[in-house]
Amino acid sequence: MNPQTTTTAVRSTIVVEAPIERAFRVFTDGFGSFKPPEHNLLGVEIAETIFEPRVGGHLYDRGVDGSECRFARILAYEPPTRVVSSWDINPQWQIETDLAKTSEVEVRFVADTAQRTRVELEHRKLERHGDGWEGVRAGVGGDAGWPLYLRRFAELIAKAE
Repeated sequence: MNPQTTTTAVRSTIVVEAPIERAFRVFTDGFGSFKPPEHNLLGVEIAETIFEPRVGGHLYDRGVDGSECRFARILAYEPPTRVVSSWDINPQWQIETDLAKTSEVEVRFVADTAQRTRVELEHRKLERHGDGWEGVRAGVGGDAGWPLYLRRFAELIAKAE
């Protein structure tokens, strides 16, 4: 994995031993399987994380009590090569309701071979979060951010074979 940070974006790449279609499917259908359970904005334990596979859909957590936390909107859905979502979490790690103050996460899937896929993640437009956006960059680019998600994703791919 190769994490890289620029001034207003965080990039991370990982290669998985899986065909592109499978890598895309596991990433979208299985998002809740590799998202750390402690990454939780609800007041209760997460029962499930849902990735709605369509433009206009959401990424959200559903709590054990039925409550929901919608933390991302699906902006582009292009199986098996690309998905883009918003990041609707502010620098205080709460839901951002002002859509002008949200960033974007693009995930590209590139077939290196028929059985190997490179997954390139870019979390961009972080400055749109306003005051404190550098903390968002540090959080999503740090060891407990996107690099952790991609490592857990790769582990899930390896187990599912």
